[in-house]
Amino acid sequence: MSPESSSNKNVTLLVIVAALGYFVDIYDLLLFLIIKNKSLADLGIAPENIADTGLTLMNWQMAGLLTGGILWGILGDKKGRLSVLFGSIIMYSLANIANGFVQNVEIYAALRFIAGIGLAGELGAGITLVSESMSKEKRGYGTMVVSGVGIMGAVAAYFVGDMFSWRVSFFVGGGLGMLLLLLRIGVFESGMFARIKSNDVEKGNMLMLFNSRARLKKYLSSILIAVPVWFVVGILVALAPEFGRALGINDTLDTGRGVMFTYIGISLGDFLSGGLSQVFRTRKKIVFVFLSLTYGGILFFLFSNGLSAEAFYMLCVFLGIATGYWVVFVTMASEQFGTNLRSTVTTTAPNFVRGSLILVTLLFTGLKPHFGIVNAALAVGTLTVAIAYLALYQLDETYGKDLDYVESAADTGL
Repeated sequence: MSPESSSNKNVTLLVIVAALGYFVDIYDLLLFLIIKNKSLADLGIAPENIADTGLTLMNWQMAGLLTGGILWGILGDKKGRLSVLFGSIIMYSLANIANGFVQNVEIYAALRFIAGIGLAGELGAGITLVSESMSKEKRGYGTMVVSGVGIMGAVAAYFVGDMFSWRVSFFVGGGLGMLLLLLRIGVFESGMFARIKSNDVEKGNMLMLFNSRARLKKYLSSILIAVPVWFVVGILVALAPEFGRALGINDTLDTGRGVMFTYIGISLGDFLSGGLSQVFRTRKKIVFVFLSLTYGGILFFLFSNGLSAEAFYMLCVFLGIATGYWVVFVTMASEQFGTNLRSTVTTTAPNFVRGSLILVTLLFTGLKPHFGIVNAALAVGTLTVAIAYLALYQLDETYGKDLDYVESAADTGL
């Protein structure tokens, strides 16, 4: 086998493993949204308290994602991308299995926090490895496959959660994660990281993101462009039954089905936005188009009246396609920074976006008693999209950028 053929085989395996890892990641991340009502009812939570308890548990999971994003991101730059791939999946797989045995909300919350920490490392490490292992002209296709295939884990979560008890659903997620470890044995470390591993260069120092005005602006902007994605998933779709009643929808909307259809759309959107960013050789313009479609979908839903359940689920597919610029967002974050900070940024950025749901939820719940659920969602959704437009304007185009460089610790830019 020629060196080129061997290299192509290694890259193919890497993309497959990263995609399956993200598949299991999304399965677990969305499984809770799908089965939270069923699991909380089984644990004896009163029906009128299920929504608030579910939001509290979701926020614990999001807090774990924030914590884990920092932990795994720094570890990935200091010790290597592979250490994150192995460590994160072991943590969230074991937490999943333990979650199937919980008997009270307190332990449930603790395990969602631990699972969140574990889940935080999967996407960033996979995207970083793929970005650093493929050519600058083709890496967008690799990240497109990772995200597009991985997102379908939400569909698997819906069907498993529907067919089996919530406890068995958690066991399935944990078992899939442990099986995935076997595939990871053949994955190699990033060549870019290997070249700087023994060099005397500052690696994984998150403070470097804050001691340079230019780096800080890029970092914050990289995060803020994707906050509308989790507004759509965590507010509009997760609270679909409540919105349905407020909007005069006679049919009962099922959160699990809404999540499933939304993530089918996100998977399609990932392939579409990722492919278009390669064809037109631009990341920024594609994000702008898809962000505009997202806001259009938000407005259509919140100003609608009396939709059928079927129409709502089709709207979920559209909102998913529109928010499918997620893959371009993660790719852009990876391409914005040097090798010694790339894992830190690529891992923390999507988890800070996920964790932003805590602030979005607090703002939404604070406005809801005064303005009603629809107007509160309209205000918060408009705010997140407006901030995303401003953040996108601040970012540089990264298509075709050479990633084989490091960030200088001495470059404060202040």
